[in-house]
Amino acid sequence: MVTYDPQYILMVDELKKYFPIKGGMMSKAVGQVKAVDGVTFNLKRGTTMGLVGESGCGKTTTGRTILRLSGEKTGGQVLFNGKEVYDLSKKEMRALRTKMQIIFQDPFSSLSPRLPVGEIIGEAVREHDLVSKAEFNDYIDTVMDECGLQPFHKARYPHEFSGGQRQRICIARALALNPEFIVCDEPVSALDVSIQAQIINLLKSLQRQRNLTYLFISHDLSVVEHISDVVGVMYLGNLVEYGRTEDIFRNPLHPYTKALFSAIPIPDPKAKMNRIVLEGTIPSPANPPSGCKFHTRCANCTQRCKEEAPVQREVEDGHYVVCHLYDK
Repeated sequence: MVTYDPQYILMVDELKKYFPIKGGMMSKAVGQVKAVDGVTFNLKRGTTMGLVGESGCGKTTTGRTILRLSGEKTGGQVLFNGKEVYDLSKKEMRALRTKMQIIFQDPFSSLSPRLPVGEIIGEAVREHDLVSKAEFNDYIDTVMDECGLQPFHKARYPHEFSGGQRQRICIARALALNPEFIVCDEPVSALDVSIQAQIINLLKSLQRQRNLTYLFISHDLSVVEHISDVVGVMYLGNLVEYGRTEDIFRNPLHPYTKALFSAIPIPDPKAKMNRIVLEGTIPSPANPPSGCKFHTRCANCTQRCKEEAPVQREVEDGHYVVCHLYDK
């Protein structure tokens, strides 16, 4: 059981989310996909945590499980402002929804094509009765202005906007509820580089103005380095390394983190890249390897790695790694 610390808006302890594999004529559960398998971290108010890793490692499922968007958790704790999210009643959870929001990866598919932009942004505001009817239009205009949208955009539909503008609409929809915490699920991966920079700068500006806290999920390490205060590296449902951004990028410890960072392009045609190429394929989360899950692809693998799962250790101040190489 984790003890609540007021400096943290979010405290996640040994979070697990398994999905059943059904088979046979009776569709009985014949196995489990261990999408999130024991994730632990704390997130301070007004800061950003970057969550990185390969596709399928469990980043998005972690964010959705924290927000209670994927049904019931399998195990662990999620404390938001000291309250266990999964112990709340429907009424309490409804009230909490305004404080916890998400920005989805694909802005087009997450926006209703049948509603004009003003209604998309204001729908939840009206549902939660956040402002009076007299103030509603001015409130929506203010939120849209903060996100770089004009008042005349309210009558337009999502298909009339570019990708960057649609993502601004998604940000405005989340911001309209005056949240404290936002899960940003790869919010710039579907945008070109110049628009990515605009959206990242917008998110940072809004964070300063409103003291927002972000969980920023991405596979783009340069973006994560730019926006994040702390970084967590995920592999096959586990957080294998966690620490301050400057520490992680200056001194990556886990072999998987080193391999990820070796793939970052260097903007110098004469510079030689020391690329670490991982051997083998990613194991299935439905049947993960014994011991350390990374041992099947690790050049430093020992017999102990194959048999014993490593535990999280603090190697530097605030810099944690899950690897037998750093056992004292």
